[in-house]
Amino acid sequence: MKAAVFYGKHDIRIEDMPVRPPDSGEVVIKTAYCGICGTDLHIYHGEEGPAGIDPPVILGHEMSGVVVETGKTVTGLAVGDHVAVDPNFYCGACYYCGSGQKHFCSGMNAFGVNYNGGFAEYCTLPAKAAIKAPKSLLLEVAAFAEPLSCCLHGMDLTGVRPGDNVLLIGGGTIGLLMLQLARISGASALTLIEPEADKRAIAERFGADNTFAGEGEYQDFVSKTPGIRADKVIECVGKAETVSFAIRAATKGATVMLFGLTPPKAAVEILPFEIFKKELCIRASFVNPYTEVRAMDLLGNNKIDAGKLIGERVPLDKLTEVFNEPSYRAKMKMLVEFR
Repeated sequence: MKAAVFYGKHDIRIEDMPVRPPDSGEVVIKTAYCGICGTDLHIYHGEEGPAGIDPPVILGHEMSGVVVETGKTVTGLAVGDHVAVDPNFYCGACYYCGSGQKHFCSGMNAFGVNYNGGFAEYCTLPAKAAIKAPKSLLLEVAAFAEPLSCCLHGMDLTGVRPGDNVLLIGGGTIGLLMLQLARISGASALTLIEPEADKRAIAERFGADNTFAGEGEYQDFVSKTPGIRADKVIECVGKAETVSFAIRAATKGATVMLFGLTPPKAAVEILPFEIFKKELCIRASFVNPYTEVRAMDLLGNNKIDAGKLIGERVPLDKLTEVFNEPSYRAKMKMLVEFR
């Protein structure tokens, strides 16, 4: 099989590798699509992922495909099943696994980070990591199960309630998934700040009440419109300046969700007195515990429209170009497509 093997900072090579046969509790998946995530870019540029990295390793964790082989003890999955993958797996024995917080597992590992992942024609992994998808669901849409499951965990922690006014900062794939989740959670007003006009247009089709190109435009709107609130602020960019703005934009009693993935050493200047005065709840969200099946249900029942979030489908041999070319960052979700 062909695979994109990560050897270290800025070093990914397309290589021929054997397909590893499944152990008794594993399955082999023929990859259909694998999304390119901010985590992949961070790792490519020499930063850390959610689990320790030990190259050489095949990156890619937002994958979908078809089961082509099963181990002897596998039940509940069969050859021909369509699946997405929950990439994170846990020791099951540490304090966090035993206290209902498995995503903080002391020995967490992840496919596409420190185990071979989805930027390959085939992937062998434990059957419990494969989430069955309806065959009526396009496999390119099923590949959104992992990012959507992460968004679901973030939305659970944000606690959007019917009647809340929600401000979203950043209208990329994550921001537009969050917008749809906020809408079906009952938000009465949805506002998005995003510099790209095409992404603002998609947000409006998804139900955004107001969209703005930047902070200044939004602040001008707030100053001229009495009663504007930001009960829940969801930051989906991952830059120090947008994190700072999210805190400033939050109204009294608000929850601020810092969802965007910042560089590991990024620092943000904040005014603790402002947080105190507004009694803000500042939260973050890490990976996707217990949400992958819910995400697949939402996709399979057409409650979330992921198809409009696909920017481009590229072959595996174009992966390094996507990683190195900044213009791809302005597009929606990039998918590596396997034929």
